[in-house]
Amino acid sequence: CDLFANFSAETRNEIIHNHVGKHKIKYMKKTLILLILISFKINAQTELLFNKKFIDSEDKWVAFQKDSDNKYGFGFIYIDEEAGLTLNHEGSFTISNNGDFISKKLDSVSMKVRLQNNQVKVAWIPKEKLKQLNVLETPNWLKYYKNDINSIKRLYAWGYKYNSWNKCSRALTYLEKAYEINPEYKNLGVELAYSYNCLNKYKKAILIMEKVVKLNPKDSYSNKELIYAQIKSGKLKSAEKSIKKAIKKTDGKYNGENIYNLLYTYYEMNDKKKVLNWLDEAKKWNSKNKELMNSIGRMEKDINK
Repeated sequence: CDLFANFSAETRNEIIHNHVGKHKIKYMKKTLILLILISFKINAQTELLFNKKFIDSEDKWVAFQKDSDNKYGFGFIYIDEEAGLTLNHEGSFTISNNGDFISKKLDSVSMKVRLQNNQVKVAWIPKEKLKQLNVLETPNWLKYYKNDINSIKRLYAWGYKYNSWNKCSRALTYLEKAYEINPEYKNLGVELAYSYNCLNKYKKAILIMEKVVKLNPKDSYSNKELIYAQIKSGKLKSAEKSIKKAIKKTDGKYNGENIYNLLYTYYEMNDKKKVLNWLDEAKKWNSKNKELMNSIGRMEKDINK
């Protein structure tokens, strides 16, 4: 940026004229340094970094990119147990020349907007600017959404939501607490295993899913998470046994995916015998999936060269 842009024409002329006396040059150097520092300070105060996603902004005051009138929309992001990510839209603000945030709140009550987990980037509003916006760091109304924060129902719900947003590490912070309370809570085991699989913690997923599948041998999704962990951890013999059990006992919903993953693993290992052993099953269970059938065909052609 042009550091001289904010200086008067008279000041700029005094700075660039080099026929002035040495004492005046020294004075102007000090003045220039002071003005530059002030300029940097103002820029630092007003800087908003639009590099945060909605999903990373739970319980944060955020600003949206300014509009054509140089106004920034702002509000507070939280999670509603039913609606998910939600923005409590408060209004807009402008930034004065000296870096102050000047707010214009909505005339009526605040507006709640359901947010999608997309690529829109927002800026976290610095804490020191919240007073200028006439808002509290933690809104009073937020307490109504924080009831029973340590209940297993809420911990599971938040873990489930973060898994669905592919924030598995964050999901674990809730699901592991819930598992300590009651490991047999409905669907908790498989949700926790999903997080572990997502984070390549396959051994932990297997320990949980072996118990879950034993109690629910007909549940196709539970079998899927167990088989996935077994394949990824290299326990291929165990995966084969689990697949055969799933074929017999489940509704078959994930049989094609399970067998394809096993087949592809053997293909990557260049284990021709195992690929040929599972080739017909892979074709049978994926016959309606054009993409996977094309992939299976390429593997078969390559392995038979």
